[in-house]
Amino acid sequence: MTSCTQNPSNQAFDLQGHRGARGLLPENTIPSFLKATEFNIKTIEMDLVVTGESELLVSHEPWFNHKISTHPDGSPVTEDEQMSLNIYEMTYDEIRQFDVGMRGHPDFPEQESMKVSKPLFIDAIRAIEMHAAENNMAPLYYNVETKSEPPYYGVFVPQPAEFAQLLSDELSELDREFDLLHRVIIQSFDPATLIEFRKLHPEVSQAMLVYENNPVQSYIDTLGYTPEIWSPNYNLLTNEAIQDLHNRNMKVIPWTVNTINEMRVLLQMGVDGIITDYPDSASVFLREEM
Repeated sequence: MTSCTQNPSNQAFDLQGHRGARGLLPENTIPSFLKATEFNIKTIEMDLVVTGESELLVSHEPWFNHKISTHPDGSPVTEDEQMSLNIYEMTYDEIRQFDVGMRGHPDFPEQESMKVSKPLFIDAIRAIEMHAAENNMAPLYYNVETKSEPPYYGVFVPQPAEFAQLLSDELSELDREFDLLHRVIIQSFDPATLIEFRKLHPEVSQAMLVYENNPVQSYIDTLGYTPEIWSPNYNLLTNEAIQDLHNRNMKVIPWTVNTINEMRVLLQMGVDGIITDYPDSASVFLREEM
């Protein structure tokens, strides 16, 4: 195995809990985020959408995913209707009546089911920060994804400039409470929201999320700057690609890395962190390897 000293970011390897600890507890919920903190993670990864009242909500989709969601009357959300349950048209009082945990997740059989709802972003961060303080934890980092793409604009999410402003406003409020802006990464598959957020906070690190094997320079040209982090699907990475990204002064933090074998290969290749649904097994593996 490659020696850890060959990984330039070894001292700050960024283990990120994907949607908290999705393999263990319902994704993007406060219990999942708190669970992830049990496993020596550095960063909690989460997704953001916007409610009809312009509040930031933690959710992977701007609707209620049929795999995990239950109507207030106890009936399961169906695949045919899921996108009609548009969070961008709903109040938080309406949203929190939907359950997103008691059915479990069909793709994560080890996930513990529980009755839980989607939290507001500001409530989730406050809960995590207070939990960390009460348990004398090291300061946690947050990798926050704007769930935005052009077909969604004005239908499922605001325009990029408005999305960025809403995020800036809430982060500024949280920064006053917890001094956390320097512990935040903003990530997206949508360059437009990153560009708009950079105008407001050039000091905040950004991650370009990537699922296609397009030239790196094409993303940089679109952004107009080089992001601090390159975050691709792990299958896209090669030794040569990682070297090129490091030469461009970007950290490489792939998603979603869920098996020990995948973790081992990527660690040998020299990634700077991983995003995983299983921070429990990942933390054990990294402690043994590093």
